[in-house]
Amino acid sequence: MNESLNEKEMPLIEHLMELRTRLLWSALFFIVAFFVCFWAAQYIYNFLLIPLAQTMERVGGSQRMIFTAITEMFFTYVKVGAFGAVIVSFPIFATQLWKFVAPGLYRHEKRALLPFLLLSPILFAAGGAMVYYVVMPMAWEFLLGFQTTRAETVLPIQLEAKVGEYLSLVMRLMLAFGFCFQMPVILTLLARTGAVSADGLARGRKYAIVFIFIVAAVLTPPDVISQLLLALPMIVLYEASVWAAKLAERARRKSLEREEAAGLPQPVGGASATGAGSTPAPAGASASAGPVSGALPAPAPASPSAPAPAQAPAPVAPRAAALSASAGSSWLARADGMIDETDFNHSP
Repeated sequence: MNESLNEKEMPLIEHLMELRTRLLWSALFFIVAFFVCFWAAQYIYNFLLIPLAQTMERVGGSQRMIFTAITEMFFTYVKVGAFGAVIVSFPIFATQLWKFVAPGLYRHEKRALLPFLLLSPILFAAGGAMVYYVVMPMAWEFLLGFQTTRAETVLPIQLEAKVGEYLSLVMRLMLAFGFCFQMPVILTLLARTGAVSADGLARGRKYAIVFIFIVAAVLTPPDVISQLLLALPMIVLYEASVWAAKLAERARRKSLEREEAAGLPQPVGGASATGAGSTPAPAGASASAGPVSGALPAPAPASPSAPAPAQAPAPVAPRAAALSASAGSSWLARADGMIDETDFNHSP
């Protein structure tokens, strides 16, 4: 009994080992990317400073950055390295996750999910590019407009930006836009699974717009420009999500129709709704025509004096073989292989 249990646990242990291996490879790549980005942290930070420097040249300002803690610059470079490592290692992590999940998916599910896996980093990069080239120049120009000169106030009021605060603000903006640009992917996947519908998204448009403005106000600096620059693209993306949800529902409907036309995969051994190991009788066949090929023989009538023979347990169709035949070498089928028919036939 213990040997059979160990045999059943082996597929699960193999999957856990595979998951651990893929997570270790992802973590190793993240560590390597972190040290590379930390070595180039000054160049990355200079790249992030370009919008502020160009705005200061137009509007005016102190033309410098400061740090007030002796360790602030070091930890700022550490944050730059971690931020760059997350962006660089995200495709590797997504690829490892896909390789772990893909064997347990059907072919039509792979075709449905793979485009979204490729589209997700593109949308994240588009959100970051919008922050760098559109949002930051306009927001910095608006915020630096509150500076004054000696002629306007008793003492001039100029920006003395801290390196740590500036990096935190830029990271928050890029992450906010990057994750908010994932809205079409998330809503389309939910529509593909049937969790939401295109009609429901269209009916809840007014509530979604209010929620979008609340999210934009929380994630962006306290100015109207950056809030609008995040809210307006999110509204456009929401409308695109409604359109994409309609296409996803149409594809899901066609997929279900094809599955219904093809029928469910039958277990090995010909098990069907009429009983395990039996074949349904053809139309017009009478009960006196004899047993159908493959069916269990009918028991002989018992005499009143003879004891009733013990009924043999009905054979259980091996479900793992059916899943293996329909889904190939998927990890889900191998996990279901832990169910053995001896468990059902075993008597205490």
